[in-house]
Order: sequence, then C-alpha cells, then structure tokens
Amino acid sequence: MGLKSAKKLIKNHAKFRWKSRKYKVKTLGLYAKSDPLEGANQAKGIVLQKIQKEAKQPNSAMRKCCKVQLTKNNKQVTAFIPGNLAQRFIDEHDEVMIERIGGKQGRSKGDIPGVRFKVIQVNDQPLPRLAKGKIEKGRR
Repeated sequence: MGLKSAKKLIKNHAKFRWKSRKYKVKTLGLYAKSDPLEGANQAKGIVLQKIQKEAKQPNSAMRKCCKVQLTKNNKQVTAFIPGNLAQRFIDEHDEVMIERIGGKQGRSKGDIPGVRFKVIQVNDQPLPRLAKGKIEKGRR
C-alpha cells in the first residue's frame, strides 16, 4: 500500500462487500420481496391447524403455535400463541391477527425455530384478555 493507492482500496472495498450475505440481502431488498406481510406491521388470516414446535437446546418445552393462511395474499405462515393456556381460545377456521415477534433483524426470536410471527387477536378479541378471562371469545 503506497501513495495514491486509495482509489484501488475504495474499489476493492465496494467489490468485496458483495461477498457478505448481509450486505447483499440489504442492498437487493430480498427480505422485502419475500416478506409475507408485504411491509405491513400486522395482517389477518385464518387458522388452518394448531401445532406444537419443539424449543431449541437447552430447553425442552413444546411451544404452542398455529399455521395461519393470510387473507391478503394466501401465504401460509407459522405464528406463536403467547400466554399460558391461550391455545384453548384458538380453534381451526378462526380469524386471527398476527404481527412480527420482534427478534433481531427479522429472524425468529428466542428458542422457537422458524417462527417469526405471534397471534395478537382472535375473532377481533385481544388474546391476552381472553387468556386472563376478562372477556369471552366472540363468535364468527
């Protein structure tokens, strides 16, 4: 590296940034293209089935989740059901509202592999209030 080598260093830096997956995804907007919510914060969908996902090591719990088909684009996503015994209030063919869990950089949060969304409403009733027993589940 001698005098007048700055131009080559800048050119190399720009060239080799494309080797980084993080830079490539950010620059080409790949997450926005494959985002099931299409940039929105929340989305409505229909519950297809309730499932249990095994937590990552060192935990051994079964996390309660559900498969949701979004009404806006018919994409299927897996959503986490937060709250103690909250899965009792969600049945198949219920209308639910989901939102992103809020893990780092759009990835799954905590020990649930591949789950990036959580349920916040069931049939237009807030799930936390249903789980606490403050209100009853609405009919559709």
